[in-house]
Amino acid sequence: MMETRLTIDKLLYRAEKYFPTKEVISRTENGMIRLTYEEFAKRTRSLASALQTLGVKRGDRVGTFAWNDHRHLEAYFAIPSMGAVLHTINIRLSSEHLAYIINNAEDKILLVDKGLYPLIENIIDKIPTVKAIIIMSEEAELPRTEEKHLYNYELLIATGDNSFLFPDDIGENEAAGLCYTSATTGNPKGVLSTHRSIVLHSMMLGLTDTMGLSEEDRAMHVVPMFHVNAWGFPFASVWFGTTQILPGPNFTSQTLLELIESERVTITAGVPTVWIGVLNELNRRSYDLSSLRYILCGGSAASKGLISSFMEKYNVPIMHAYGMTETGPVATVSKLKSYHQNLSAEEKINQLTKQGIPVPLIDVNVINESGEVKMDGEEMGEVLFRGPWITDHYYKKPEQTAEAIKEGWLYSGDIATIDDAGYIKIVDRTKDLIKSGGEWISSVQLENALMTHEAVFEAAVIAIPHPKWQERPVAFVVLHDNYKDKVTRDELLAYLAPQFAKWWLPDDILFIQEVPKTGVGKFLKRKLREEYENFFVKE
Repeated sequence: MMETRLTIDKLLYRAEKYFPTKEVISRTENGMIRLTYEEFAKRTRSLASALQTLGVKRGDRVGTFAWNDHRHLEAYFAIPSMGAVLHTINIRLSSEHLAYIINNAEDKILLVDKGLYPLIENIIDKIPTVKAIIIMSEEAELPRTEEKHLYNYELLIATGDNSFLFPDDIGENEAAGLCYTSATTGNPKGVLSTHRSIVLHSMMLGLTDTMGLSEEDRAMHVVPMFHVNAWGFPFASVWFGTTQILPGPNFTSQTLLELIESERVTITAGVPTVWIGVLNELNRRSYDLSSLRYILCGGSAASKGLISSFMEKYNVPIMHAYGMTETGPVATVSKLKSYHQNLSAEEKINQLTKQGIPVPLIDVNVINESGEVKMDGEEMGEVLFRGPWITDHYYKKPEQTAEAIKEGWLYSGDIATIDDAGYIKIVDRTKDLIKSGGEWISSVQLENALMTHEAVFEAAVIAIPHPKWQERPVAFVVLHDNYKDKVTRDELLAYLAPQFAKWWLPDDILFIQEVPKTGVGKFLKRKLREEYENFFVKE
């Protein structure tokens, strides 16, 4: 058999050759922009040419700090296709973590949305590897700043060669993308994707028994493009000639529903928080959802109520998917098997709340100290992964790699059961992480920070269910005797505020007499959850 390269440039070649009139529809601050794939490909080549002129070479990391729009999509293809590495940067990280990952990646150039530039300007003196910043905006005027090495995206690509030829010797196992975890324990950890891993993951998204993405679809990418490549949908959509709808900056539930209705969206994906907001908007006003064939939901568990509301009220199926940055990201999909069609409506929804079975090419195992767990839906164990888009190391992190990758398996840190049909269900997390709006928050980091306050004797942070964000952190604090009744909740929150991103801060702080503990002195968070869970649920 022939040996041909599985590289990202080939995805773009196919779109511009066979689907030149299909569209990328982008919502920006100044209105809607529509590009054909032919136009998109020329702009992408111009960007690659301009980046080369600015000194970007093979293997260099180029960071993007941007919303979901056409310029970000152009960067998705220009950067890896020229042999550089696309580093998508989470715009929600704290300044400390932003500086850390830019320095860890050694980004040479940043592409930054104009409205987000102040976040980068705040750390400009802390990121010495960055030699130039490209402002992504339709407006020619650059931000007022003392930074001298600023370029306007549109003016820059106007100087580029729109027939630029990508190198034809890029190896499929060369790095193409770099994503970082959400800093759940310590600093974020980098995960490098190869051209091969991205191409194979993209192919998987087109399989009938996974997402079935095709040229006929009109896909709206709600998952941030900085969040594990928007779950791979932008890459696959270009390859298949799928019409793409990019919702741009600061969208609302109303924005999404208006786009679904006006652009006749067939497939969309996002975390449960997004779809909870959409349901609330649907209760306020009616929208035409008849074009939707399904919604992909992941990032955290979709509730039974969320799934049933969309299915029963609006005839829109919710498909559960599961993965993480380290799994590139989609590893399992919860789709009913043929014999599940004989189940009752209630039983079907119960099955769909599970995280599902592995997608083709991915192996999943669930183990505990006794070995593989029974497929009875009861016995619990840690979820392990292996496959062609599962990471085999963290970027420049040998110690963390040794902890997570063992004997060819990635240890996820998630605890799950597995039923007789092979469907896994996540039931707990090994490190008491909190997932809020699809993003992780470390309870341990919050606890450690609280306990550096002179008044705090003990602190425990747990996840409390929340109707919008799925989970939110709540802190329980024991004060030293001489500080009791002298320190307030607001004072402790103000103490935490400079240390964390705003969305990390606890929703509440409750003062208690003692943190319950296990027989060996560890905090017994389960007891706190049992006692206070309903107390904090918000309407």
